[in-house]
Amino acid sequence: MRLILMGQQAFGQAALEKVLEAGTDEVVGVYCAPDKEGRPVDPVKQCALDNNLPLFQPANFKDESVLEEMRSLNADLMVMAYVIIFVPEAARDVPKMGSICFHPSLLPLHRGPSSINWPIIWGSTETGLSWFYPTDGLDEGEILLQKHVDIGPDDTLGDVYFKKIFPLGVDSTLEVIDAFRSGNPPRTTQDDSKATYESWCKKADAEIDWSKPAADVYNLIRGTNPQPGAWTTLNGAELKIFDSAKVAGEGGNPGEVVAIKDDGFEVAAVGGRVLVKRLQPAGEKKLHWADYKDRGSIAVGTRLGG
Repeated sequence: MRLILMGQQAFGQAALEKVLEAGTDEVVGVYCAPDKEGRPVDPVKQCALDNNLPLFQPANFKDESVLEEMRSLNADLMVMAYVIIFVPEAARDVPKMGSICFHPSLLPLHRGPSSINWPIIWGSTETGLSWFYPTDGLDEGEILLQKHVDIGPDDTLGDVYFKKIFPLGVDSTLEVIDAFRSGNPPRTTQDDSKATYESWCKKADAEIDWSKPAADVYNLIRGTNPQPGAWTTLNGAELKIFDSAKVAGEGGNPGEVVAIKDDGFEVAAVGGRVLVKRLQPAGEKKLHWADYKDRGSIAVGTRLGG
């Protein structure tokens, strides 16, 4: 088949490389976001250039000249692999078989841009990925394919995405294309009664409230590691917290450092403690506890937050 690959960043690059490696289909065009001054070249763009593929970076898919350019490619299918810009119906319907889009959740759950952060933050034990037929509604189209992944009790955002959803999603790209090649790709309507929508997980969402249960605090840290990074304050200055562990223990006021260990320091929350192993003071790089502890700014009795 003649394919358009539309995507951004590492996932889009990996999906494009997967299609090229298979060699079954012809990539007649690659679409990625316009360049931004001062930003590195998008990996999708670089991959297209490295493989001498036709590359397009339109700023607006409503422009008739952009649509005409897409039509000239005579594509059978457009594969949208990690796309965070709006692509209207007029562009999606240009290929003969239309378009299919990747989303890192089990739709209709977690529609929206931060679909991996929130299930971890809320303590879910399962998530997954969906390939769906995009519409003008946000992540609302019919489902072609879904894959489930578990969320382990200590998995971070990085673990769930890079170790589970990312490789599974890339591998499933060929499965999705094959479904169209068969001539009868599945279509399952989403159950809107079960739909949830969450916007970007931003810095304000990642502030730690030490007066909450230790399990909730730990889930917030896991669900924002590495982005946007859970944070608290130390002597009025921002302190981000990354690698951590939930540990048993009683005593101490919420946010109080109650123990110093070789691999971190324990902070009291409701019903337990969180062991902080890696942190990032304002304006500095991320540091393991062993590289920070000699500063002496954190000791038993130190209060975080508030």
